[in-house]
Amino acid sequence: MDKYQEAFSKFESIGTDADVSRKVHEILREEADKNFTREVLKQIYGYIDLTSLSTLDTNESILKLVAFVNDFEGKRPDLSNVAAICTYPLFTDAVKQALTAKNVKIAAVTGGFPHAQTFEEVKIAETGLAVLHGADEIDTVLNLGYLAEENYDDLSSEISEIKESAHGATLKVILETGALSTVDNIKKAAIFSIYAGADFIKTSTGKEYPGATPEAVYTMCQVIKTYYSLTGNKIGIKVSGGIRKAEDAVKYYVIVKEVLGKEWLNKEYFRIGASSLANNLIERIGD
Repeated sequence: MDKYQEAFSKFESIGTDADVSRKVHEILREEADKNFTREVLKQIYGYIDLTSLSTLDTNESILKLVAFVNDFEGKRPDLSNVAAICTYPLFTDAVKQALTAKNVKIAAVTGGFPHAQTFEEVKIAETGLAVLHGADEIDTVLNLGYLAEENYDDLSSEISEIKESAHGATLKVILETGALSTVDNIKKAAIFSIYAGADFIKTSTGKEYPGATPEAVYTMCQVIKTYYSLTGNKIGIKVSGGIRKAEDAVKYYVIVKEVLGKEWLNKEYFRIGASSLANNLIERIGD
């Protein structure tokens, strides 16, 4: 048994796709409505990675995003500001220069986002440059081609090199769960990413494939829970792709709360990547 199979063998089966779907349905049926409260919505606002990842992004549009975050500072003492602003690496310097809000991180997507199909050297350089220009956090995509062909050595090397080039910045590895589809595939990708050095595992790019699902997040949380029991180390989870309304966000809040516990309900270990969720939450929270 090689080191990769040894790592996989430490994690028990989470169940079939149908099993997980049933468990998730039960959790949400029992807990979603009771957790849909003003106080929970306030908490969730502080977990947001406010994101703009469009082909049409410009310095002007990104500066408007930063201005939204800056202007929010101090307006609502009852609400924490968003956790981070997430953009393409080209804009990290602009975000750094314009950001005045306190305790808001700068995140950049790297590694040939969103497909990861480029040279390892390019991924390493792009990550290093993003950090050099101001990124505190790196969101990079797992190479699913390597995973599919079980090319674990190259995949492990790639993530490790990206992490090293991040120079201590938080590394979020995107699994692209919509492409992985099944519980077993998502579980495998999550385990591999954590052992390769991910600080967070993230559901989706929000691009070509379907975004987050409750089943995918439940599966990822179960992997994180087992890893914590084995090592005592906490890994964060980021949910992204299609989360636009408060109702969507509360579902994921509930799953994280029920599987991982209240210790994960903070921006150090739980993020939601979204572009329009912030405004929706503000509307639903009210004055």
